[in-house]
Amino acid sequence: MSAHSPSVAVVTGANSGIGRATAIYLAQNGYRVFGTVRNIDKATKAIAMASAVGVDIEWVELDIADDQSVTNGFVDIMQRTERIDVLVNNAGVGGNAVVEECPSSMYLDIMNINLCGAVRCAQEVLPAMRQRKSGCIINVSSVVGRFAALAQAPYVASKWALEAMSEGLAQELAPFNIRVAIIEPGITKSAIFAKNIDAPNSTGAYEAHYRRMFQFYAAGMANSTDPFEVGAVIRQAIETTTPQLRYPVSWGGPEILASRDSVSDAEWVALGAIEDDAEYIASFERLFGISIAT
Repeated sequence: MSAHSPSVAVVTGANSGIGRATAIYLAQNGYRVFGTVRNIDKATKAIAMASAVGVDIEWVELDIADDQSVTNGFVDIMQRTERIDVLVNNAGVGGNAVVEECPSSMYLDIMNINLCGAVRCAQEVLPAMRQRKSGCIINVSSVVGRFAALAQAPYVASKWALEAMSEGLAQELAPFNIRVAIIEPGITKSAIFAKNIDAPNSTGAYEAHYRRMFQFYAAGMANSTDPFEVGAVIRQAIETTTPQLRYPVSWGGPEILASRDSVSDAEWVALGAIEDDAEYIASFERLFGISIAT
């Protein structure tokens, strides 16, 4: 690869939200970007947004939930480029449910996408990165990767698992000069939150839990940050000369994660026992430094 060739980045889930913003932002800043989508025919808005700012993203059909689709997608990419310098594992799904009301199949489906999808893609790029002793893997987690947000048990479990895998991966790849970074967004402007309206409440016992979960997201959406802010942090994580493992970003991310370690187990459990919504909101702000009042 010549000194003038751009770094090559693969961004999964590039059809919307953080993935789309990151793909466009990296392309604006000199990267050659491959954006993966499950169906190119449904990527019209992403294609139009890239065109509107004058950047070229090379689209690849790839479903991170499927072994063969991932393999085929990376074969397609490697037929077009000599190397992949950066992998941004962004594609993922949400999932609302308290533990009692969440079928095991939902855990498995969400884990297959949010954890195993990132693993599948990493396994495709790592042999060549390891051989070259260079590369960067960015795993997009969430504020819930270290904060067990209410009534989102399968989503929280998948993001905690992604962070655990990423911590181990960072150590595994350190001898090969391959950087691993975990991005932990709070709430950004994204269609995913408008779609995230499921509240099983099948027992009727957890109405307050779902209400408070939606309260958190309503407050976040009212103050949400542009997903391009996450794209900028991802670029920083790739290029910085002083790398760190974790990068909290967006509304709620830095504040909640800065406070979480100082919240005792007793305080955490007591927060869940509060019956009055106003008292819950006040206690949340006292513990985590952000207001979820709307």
